[in-house]
Amino acid sequence: MRLLLQQRPDGREAPRFVQLMLQPDLLGGWTLVRETGQIGGRSTLRREQFMDRDSAFAALEHARDQQLKRGFQLMFAQGAEAP
Repeated sequence: MRLLLQQRPDGREAPRFVQLMLQPDLLGGWTLVRETGQIGGRSTLRREQFMDRDSAFAALEHARDQQLKRGFQLMFAQGAEAP
């Protein structure tokens, strides 16, 4: 599953983005990957491990909701039951 959120450009600088990806790992767990940064600039990548899909999905939804409260807009959603 993959979500891409972006702030509206204000004309002075490139808009910021947040990409959230949920991926299964080789040991049966799940990884939430968060990439944040400015479009066309540097980005930061963070990974968080979860033992089961439900807790990983809950963390993805929580991260998405936090970004929506900060003024980001959902631009792209891909995957099973995209929220």
